[in-house]
Amino acid sequence: MGIDKEKIEHAVRLILEAIGEDPDREGLRDTPRRVAEMFEEILAGYKDSEEYTWFTETSDLVVVSGIRFYSLCEHHILPFFGVAHVAYLPRGRVIGLSKIVRIVNKYARRLQIQERMTQQIAEEVSRATGSPDVMVVTEAVHLCMAMRGVRTPAPTVVAAVRGAFATRSSLKDEVYRIIEPHRFRGFPL
Repeated sequence: MGIDKEKIEHAVRLILEAIGEDPDREGLRDTPRRVAEMFEEILAGYKDSEEYTWFTETSDLVVVSGIRFYSLCEHHILPFFGVAHVAYLPRGRVIGLSKIVRIVNKYARRLQIQERMTQQIAEEVSRATGSPDVMVVTEAVHLCMAMRGVRTPAPTVVAAVRGAFATRSSLKDEVYRIIEPHRFRGFPL
């Protein structure tokens, strides 16, 4: 999916006019272009196609925690942001740790809902690692809840638990213990 910046610029001009602003005044003159460039950057997850490097080294458990992400709610196009924690049980090979961060960013950089994003991350980590044993926890604050509507910045936690993490509560508990120091405590935008 390609970003049509010209259409975005036109739409932003129309929005500015619709709210009673003059899109040609000094402070707003470049706003349509800046908004189009912003969307191109923060929605780059649609064009991402990741290739994975595998290593034959193995471990009993791999956890990458505290991965910061920023996304846009598909309902209001307002940001939600937080952290993701990804765990998997290797099956004879591991992928580079930076690939896990890239998978999180790939799905965060789309119009999204946190529940779907969490599931998509789990599915891709499972495909990339060859392991059905995957656990992903995302924690986020949604500005659509904080700025409008209920006006409450309540953190939302979503988990995707697959394979051994779903059947062995001690394994799931171990992941929660490991990620505890990296849990979402809020951070500056």
